[in-house]
This record gives sequence, C-alpha cells and structure tokens, in this order.
Amino acid sequence: MDTQKISWTFPDYQKPDRSRNWYIWTGIFFFGMLAYAIFTANFLFGLIIIMVAIIIFINNNKKTEKVNFTISPDGIEIQGRHYSFKEIKKFWLLYEPPEVKNLYFSFKSSIRPTLSVPLLDQNPLIIRNLLKTYLPEDLEKENESTSEALARVLKL
Repeated sequence: MDTQKISWTFPDYQKPDRSRNWYIWTGIFFFGMLAYAIFTANFLFGLIIIMVAIIIFINNNKKTEKVNFTISPDGIEIQGRHYSFKEIKKFWLLYEPPEVKNLYFSFKSSIRPTLSVPLLDQNPLIIRNLLKTYLPEDLEKENESTSEALARVLKL
C-alpha cells in the first residue's frame, strides 16, 4: 500500500491585489446603486447595497488564517476535519497559472458543496497521480465555476 502523504498550508481567504482605481470605481458603483435605491424608494435594495459594502470592507481588513491540508492513503484532511475517500465522488484539477491553480473535490453527499483547495506552489502532477490511486478524476471539468471566475475578475 502506498503510504505517500502530501501536506501544505494555504490562506483561508485569498486577498486580491486591488489598485486605487478599483476602490474608486467600486465606490462610484456603490454610491450610484445606493442613489438609485433611494430614488426608486427601494429601501430593501439600499440595505442590501450597504450590507455588501460592509462585507467587502470587513473581508478587506480581515487577517487571513493558515489552513492545513493533507492527502494521505486514509483520505483528505482540512483543518483537522477528515474526509475518507469513500465520502468523495471525484476530483479534478484546474491548472492555468498564474490565475488558476486549484484542486477540487466533489462529494457523494449532495448537500456538501464542492471543496476547492488552492495548489499554490504544489506540483499538480504529483498530486494528480496520488489521488488517481484512490479516486476517479473528472477530465471533463475544464473551467472554474462562474462564481469563482466572477470573484477573481471583479477582485472580490
């Protein structure tokens, strides 16, 4: 039995590099949406705009924590939570440096969301070869999810 084990750490939140222009245009957008909400007397929409602005502000000032991730013959472990390979349906890799370098796991339970793990500087071939001994690989997944791509492009 293969006893190879791979571990690495990654930040729990990837802070995007935002320029001064990003803050200016985002501020203009939020104030424009807030003015629209007031003009149309849509106060619920205005409240949502304010809440989104507060969430972006909090996330921008939040200190990132390190997340430990391990692949072993027993399964995967993330921040002390163990998932056996029996719980995981499949995995896939998206590797398009420098923007996208992620490892994904789809679970058999439909209520559990897809797990996305940043590869950072890990060798994707070594990880792929290790995981292929335990899990099927989904070769049809070629793009990141729409929400991840949108968050990356808009630097959210």
